[in-house]
Amino acid sequence: MLIKPDPATPAGEAIIDLADLMDGLQERTGEWPGADTVDVLEGWLKRFTFAVSEDLATRAAGRVWVLRQWDRHTDDVTLWSDEASALASLAQKARSSWHDMAGTDGVPYRPPANDQAAVDLYYSPERSRDEAGYTLYPAEVSRRVRAPLSLSLSDAGACAEANSSAVFHPQEHPDDEGLPCTEIAGILVFAYLDADRGAVRVSVHLDTAHEQLVRADGTVPVQVEVEDTTVYDNLTPPEPTGWKARIRRLTRRTVPSADVRRRQGG
Repeated sequence: MLIKPDPATPAGEAIIDLADLMDGLQERTGEWPGADTVDVLEGWLKRFTFAVSEDLATRAAGRVWVLRQWDRHTDDVTLWSDEASALASLAQKARSSWHDMAGTDGVPYRPPANDQAAVDLYYSPERSRDEAGYTLYPAEVSRRVRAPLSLSLSDAGACAEANSSAVFHPQEHPDDEGLPCTEIAGILVFAYLDADRGAVRVSVHLDTAHEQLVRADGTVPVQVEVEDTTVYDNLTPPEPTGWKARIRRLTRRTVPSADVRRRQGG
């Protein structure tokens, strides 16, 4: 099966450039002289790196809240996606045992409706509850991943591997200045509710995209859909510019097509 280089990738563009260089050498000399061929390949190979690193990169895959709560009978550790959910669980435990301390030392007979208030009162050091306590703190969840040796938008396997390595960065709490973001192959996609504009906003940042996704013109091919409607795409790369584009246009004008050659008896 013949392999067709993808000019939208750096590697594909390099292969096409090598073919152009070798075609130019043959046009000048009528062959591929050994010394000249070595010179061409030597310069061309300098565009590549063949270093292979076995190091695994550690990437943050998200944040969890670690809750440890203990009493005379149990010592449990659970993970929660946010602090409010962990506090709600603690408050439920406190309310279920409220009768043990209700009415003593000024403790109300009914627990507060606010979760934080119920937890603070139930586990207050002043209550001398040495037999029960808790700790609650955030922790990063990390994963060890190997950077793909090859990443091409035309390679289904490479795309699937990159998709499986995507991570989500949530907004940690309502006062956090950050925004929820999905990261994949260096591309950051923010999706959030914007009260100032009264809209759901989606923002795509491509300046940190994996270099193998960047086309020769410096852009990354993107297609954006809302429901089933494509609202933006730049899948067709712009026409090349500069001296290379002028040479290619000149070549198309000066080299006769197969039909013309047949009519000319070529």
